[in-house]
Amino acid sequence: MKRVFSGKKVYHVLPYESPSDNPEADELFQENTKRISISGVQEKFSTLLEKNKLRLVNEGERGTYILKPVPSVGKKADQMPANEHLTMQIARQVYGIETAENALIFFKNGSPAYITRRFDVKEDGSKRAQEDFASLAERTPQTHGEHYKYLGSYLELFQLMKRYVPAYKLESPKLFRVLVFNYLFSNGDAHFKNFSLLETPLGDYRLSPAYDLLNSRIHIDDKDFALEGGLLPGKFGQGTILRQFFTLAEQAGISEKQTKDMFSLLKSGSDKVEKLITASFLNESTKRNYWQAYQARLKRVAGE
Repeated sequence: MKRVFSGKKVYHVLPYESPSDNPEADELFQENTKRISISGVQEKFSTLLEKNKLRLVNEGERGTYILKPVPSVGKKADQMPANEHLTMQIARQVYGIETAENALIFFKNGSPAYITRRFDVKEDGSKRAQEDFASLAERTPQTHGEHYKYLGSYLELFQLMKRYVPAYKLESPKLFRVLVFNYLFSNGDAHFKNFSLLETPLGDYRLSPAYDLLNSRIHIDDKDFALEGGLLPGKFGQGTILRQFFTLAEQAGISEKQTKDMFSLLKSGSDKVEKLITASFLNESTKRNYWQAYQARLKRVAGE
């Protein structure tokens, strides 16, 4: 409540029926999609907090929260909100990755939804500038085709950061840590639009809090990496996965000591990860899938 709702006691059940189960609610939610500009396959709805209750925004209002119900596509779709909530909590609680504030919330019929607080909206309701990396790279569906956000390699993210972030040396290790985390937790949909720069109070830019972190392998048959070029372009992208990550860090100007320290951190914490998986809202079979996938990736990174 403190982190997501500024200490307000917000009821964990929304005042709506699930849009997938109720035609009237579906109409209401579809109307709301016209008022949100955040792209993505999964449906997102704009909400705000009125006193201690969440509601969909009306025309002309700016939402402060994004609500993501169970989607209509993908395997085990009913597990997606709990998957994203768990993965985001592991990122912050176990590995100290700054994330968008988030929670799990429920419709009247018990159907879950993932809710996240918008970090680009200030307390007074005004907007903070945010640019995703597809925009920074000047890629759009019109200029680069429908797969524009999946082109290139992850090294390009660092090259773009060098151009736009004055505090690059401070921010680049944060990006690197998220990339390793995505690999360990099978997030194969970390494309150019899932990374952003955020305006600071000084008017310059830093890496935004992480968002859209989840084990995508549970829902779709994807690759290890979302970007077609993988971690590194051409000849650099060879060798074991651990070797590639170290090469990426070197190319990004991150010291070998920093890289080793990050891997030590990310290879630790199994006990905490297991506890959070056990405590999560995933069903039992998905908990096992999630844990097994994490263990398999951990062994690959350890070179076993």
